[in-house]
This record gives sequence, structure tokens and C-alpha cells, in this order.
Amino acid sequence: MAGKSVPQNLELTNPNKVLFPDQGISKADLAHYYQQVAAVILPHLKDRPLMLQRFPDGIGGEGFYQKDVPVYFPAWVPRVRLKRKEGGYIKQVMANNRSTLIYLVDQACITLHPWPSRSDRANQPDRVIFDLDPAQSEGGFTLAVQAAGLLRNLLGRVGLRPYVMTTGSRGLHVVAPLLRKQGFDQVRAFAQEAVQRLAAQHPDLLTIEQRVTKRQGRLYLDVARNGYGQTSVAPYAVRALPGAPVATPLEWNELISSGLGAQSYHLGNILERLAEKPDPWQGMGRHGRSLSQARKSLQNLPS
Repeated sequence: MAGKSVPQNLELTNPNKVLFPDQGISKADLAHYYQQVAAVILPHLKDRPLMLQRFPDGIGGEGFYQKDVPVYFPAWVPRVRLKRKEGGYIKQVMANNRSTLIYLVDQACITLHPWPSRSDRANQPDRVIFDLDPAQSEGGFTLAVQAAGLLRNLLGRVGLRPYVMTTGSRGLHVVAPLLRKQGFDQVRAFAQEAVQRLAAQHPDLLTIEQRVTKRQGRLYLDVARNGYGQTSVAPYAVRALPGAPVATPLEWNELISSGLGAQSYHLGNILERLAEKPDPWQGMGRHGRSLSQARKSLQNLPS
């Protein structure tokens, strides 16, 4: 971070600007939410490069994704210089403190998308991510729940500790923390081997076919987020969708809850949930396991 001190109290510009027109949720409302959940969300963001999803005119207007830090961002906002895959360098924001969260809201950033690695070892991810999006499947969210259960069982058998969350959009993410010893190529290779095995074992439910026309109603097991420069939605991030749904970590036993959906939690009820239930992903980094050992165990499993 540059030499200026972090301000403790930020005033929003145009706080009454409506970002979610159907619900009348304003910039001030969104800032209040991120202020309230800062202690919960910041551990999931700390030292991670971010892609910002911004909507200057609210979600009814045109939004855009932003990776590079704008020149007008104040010097106290944390940032990191990273190599681009295509060559050259880029500077990206990190949300390491409450003031940065609020500043990003003031810039009409609704959703935060962190890297699966931290800035001090940007080439060594500390998690493997499986995206279960039922958009092109007939079973909908129920199929995503089934796939998450199968993934949980497989990852547990190879020595990893999986976690699950609703994405706030259409499906689920299953994430397992790793020791930071392998690169993105190794993590993605493991993820591909895992989903290939599951798809082969459950060909009527699951597929690794990228072409939508070839999926035939099956759920696509997406591992593309395990690449350098890729991102995924942050736990407790608000999605830029009607109703202001929130990506919400769950206990595994909550997956069988009647009526659970990808958008079950939103700005209207997420604070109540957090008041009653601690973050199921709290301290997940302490449970990082060896990728090389997990991959070896996966390869040794009977077909």
C-alpha cells in the first residue's frame, strides 16, 4: 500500500443513488451491508487480487468488469502488481480493510470476485474450485445439490476438506483449501481428473462437455476458475441481480433443507442469518491439504 493512511470514516457520494430499482436498494444500503459484514467477509478477501463488477447506473443500467486499478483510486487503497498471461503487467485492487470495502461501494462496485491465490504467491492457489451451475440442466438446483454431495464424497476420499456455498446466482461452488505448494496448472489438472471421474461414474447426471448442445440436460462440472487470473464470487458478496441475492457459505447439512435455492439468501435476510449462525467457512485456510497427495490418492482410487 502507498504511504497515505487509511481513512476511518468515508462519506459516500450520492448515497441515495438506487442500485437495485425493484427493491429500492440504494448505495447507502449496500454500504451499510458491507460495513456490517466486514469482519466476516474481509478474511475471505485479504491479500487477494480482485475483479470488480461495477454498475454506475444501478443493475438496470450497463455494468462492467474491471481488473485494473483506475488512476483516480486513492493511494491508501491496497493494490498489487501482477503479470498478465498475455504479457506485461496489471495492478489490481485488494480489499484488506473496511474502508476499502466502502470505497468500492462508492464506486458502484456491487460484486467482488477474488483470485484463488494471494498476492504474495500469486502463482500458487490455496484452493481448488468447482462451479456447479445448473443453467443448462433439466434438474435445476436439485441436480447441483446432488453433484455437490458426490464431489464432497470424492474430495473427502482423497484427503481434502470441501466446503460449499450458494453462488447467489444459479448454483453452488464447492471449494477445498490447499497448501500453497503447487501452481495453477497442477490444481486445474487435479480438478479435471476429479470431474472426469465423476462424470464417468454418473453419465446420466453429470458432464464435462463444454458445448451446451452436447450436455443433454446434464449438469456441467466447471473447473475453469482454477486458472491464473481467474476469479470466483466472494463469500457474502452481493450479486448484481434483482432481489440482491448474496453468495452464502453453508454447512453441508443445510443442502438438504426444503426450499433451499441459489438465491435463498439476500440483503433482506443475510444479516439475520449471520446473527444466528457463524460463518461456516471461518478459518477454512487452516485446513489446507496437500494437492500432490490428493492427486496421488485420486489416481489410486478404484475405477
